[in-house]
Amino acid sequence: MGAFLDKPKTEKHTGHGSGNGLRFGLSSMQGWRVEMEDAHTAVLGVPHGLDNWSFFAVYDGHAGSRVANYCSKHLLEHITGSEDFWGIEKPGTALEPTVEGVKSGIRTGFLKIDEYMRNFSDLRNGMDRSGSTAVAVLLSPEHLYFINCGDSRAVLYRNSQVCFSTQDHKPCNPREKERIQNAGGSVMIQRVNGSLAVSRALGDYDYKCVDGKGPTEQLVSPEPEVYEIPRCEEDEFVVLACDGIWDVMSNEELCEFVKSRLEIMDDLEKVCNSVVDTCLHKVSEEAVKKDAELDKYLESRVEEIIEKSGEEGIPELVHVMRNLSVEIIPNLPPGGGLASKYDQLVQSTALPHYLHGRF
Repeated sequence: MGAFLDKPKTEKHTGHGSGNGLRFGLSSMQGWRVEMEDAHTAVLGVPHGLDNWSFFAVYDGHAGSRVANYCSKHLLEHITGSEDFWGIEKPGTALEPTVEGVKSGIRTGFLKIDEYMRNFSDLRNGMDRSGSTAVAVLLSPEHLYFINCGDSRAVLYRNSQVCFSTQDHKPCNPREKERIQNAGGSVMIQRVNGSLAVSRALGDYDYKCVDGKGPTEQLVSPEPEVYEIPRCEEDEFVVLACDGIWDVMSNEELCEFVKSRLEIMDDLEKVCNSVVDTCLHKVSEEAVKKDAELDKYLESRVEEIIEKSGEEGIPELVHVMRNLSVEIIPNLPPGGGLASKYDQLVQSTALPHYLHGRF
């Protein structure tokens, strides 16, 4: 299955805890992937005297696990250890950081850890090409600070409805696409330079080498978006998850599912396990259906391209591939993109007589 296993690995890494008036549960599973590249952080009591603050984060690694694992251990310290966070020269000497100070410190922390990791020898020398998204929530007694860099997502369920959701950073988003193109890149088949499916991430230094551009102006940016929301009594729960969950369930579907589980069980760890198991089951069924729909769509597009060629003659497969590469095609396999569908293109009804062997 290429970048996927023949059958999923369903062993889970789980945990739970309580403190600061909160309860949390967590669950992660390798699933269909060849390597487990995700990581997480769950901290009750933040460094530098913020004992009544808490921090939770999910890191969805790709092309390796090093960046995700390092961030899970050190991102919070980079945030709270910055002068911007406190608004003064010495962290920890103020009673409480201001809202604007926290937001500034979060941004600074992301840029600092990204630059710090870049100096690791294997990352610097191109031996490790890993990267990671990061989605987090930092809770003070009065505020929720939602943090997002990439296409993992956080949602807030308040007063029996989805009150807030972070926005995914995808290459096709107009603002993201503009930055990518300004850095000399392109967006093909919904990916940065036809390869990477996210437009913001930590790591991924192959996409951060454009001379004359700052760290937030590169093909892939490490800059997070930060949203501050006042806490209130109607807050019920927050969900942080990678795109493997959100690709299967919408914000509303997942929150309603979590709410239904909370009505029959009090164990948050088991609730998280139910989410992971349900999404794995849905993926195994829906993936087959989506893949079949994709093959049918590609076949029809190839026929249209051939028909439009008219008197110019039957186009070569490379011409067909180039035409398709600039289109927004849903459900392409991660990692392989359009190239992973080469055999299907050749074997479609329009191609074997004309194009086989000409690519």
